[in-house]
Amino acid sequence: MLDWFDQHGRHDLPWQVRDNPYKVWVSEIMLQQTQVKTVLNYFDRFMQRFPTVETLAQASWDEVAPYWAGLGYYARARNLHKAAQQVVAQGGFPTTLDGWMALSGIGRSTAGALMSLGLQQYGVIMDGNVKRVLSRHQAIAGDSMSTPVIAQLWQLATQLTPKQRNADYTQAIMDLGATICTSKKPLCLYCPVGEDCKAYQQNRVLDFPQKKVAKATPEKQAFVIILENSETGQWLWQQRPSEGLWGGLYCLPIIEQPELAAFEARFSLTAASSMPMVKHSFTHFTWFLTPQVFEINTAQLEGLQQYFVASQWLDKQQAVDKGIPKAMLKVLGQS
Repeated sequence: MLDWFDQHGRHDLPWQVRDNPYKVWVSEIMLQQTQVKTVLNYFDRFMQRFPTVETLAQASWDEVAPYWAGLGYYARARNLHKAAQQVVAQGGFPTTLDGWMALSGIGRSTAGALMSLGLQQYGVIMDGNVKRVLSRHQAIAGDSMSTPVIAQLWQLATQLTPKQRNADYTQAIMDLGATICTSKKPLCLYCPVGEDCKAYQQNRVLDFPQKKVAKATPEKQAFVIILENSETGQWLWQQRPSEGLWGGLYCLPIIEQPELAAFEARFSLTAASSMPMVKHSFTHFTWFLTPQVFEINTAQLEGLQQYFVASQWLDKQQAVDKGIPKAMLKVLGQS
């Protein structure tokens, strides 16, 4: 695998910098549940604004949020921000696996990557690519998310991960999963470990990793409330609570379908127009959002701002600059 990596692996990713655990750390958090091609669009911009762990720790969340907006899974960013403050408070980066795992948002696999890629020490990882490679190579049966199978995979990964050239091996097995042993169209004939891959020998490559039968994703309906100031053309935007969905980002108010009539009656409002429905999928449900536009006169401004807590009248670019989720970019026609 190392010979394959030397010739065919990825060596030019912007976070592949020795002796810079901060860059590796930011990239590892961004890459959780996100493809490299997506992260590339965010990483350089984030690093230009927050070039060191100290600059990230000193920034407020409102300064950080716009540089993560659209990347999704926003708890990652809040944990990264909090952990940066923890690192600065303790006087430097951890030097042990347990030290990394003590930081907010860092689990066993990320900590292993930081030991290996960030500090050039021994580390073992178990991201989605590694899980797929090992599951296929050993034809590991059972739900890949179950505790027994995860324990089996960790044991196998630990046995196979070498101490010599540990960082190269870590990158090699991730690259193998990302470029050869892909989830849907694996290039088995080009695989450096294909000769003894049990799934390949059994002609069952796509059967691994094994998963539970997926349940249908629930669908929900709601209305995006666009309150437009008739004088300035600004819209009313709310900052979401720090915890939960889209934590800390700015969002147009969202009202569930049964509540719309009561809202309209309370403020004597009637929608002036509707915009095209937006479909936005999360891991646990799909949201169908119908934007409703209401023209607001001067007498209604204060009452509506009080009703929607933590809200501000902003033009579209101001809202984007503060950081808005991808669903709101879809409403604006920018995604």
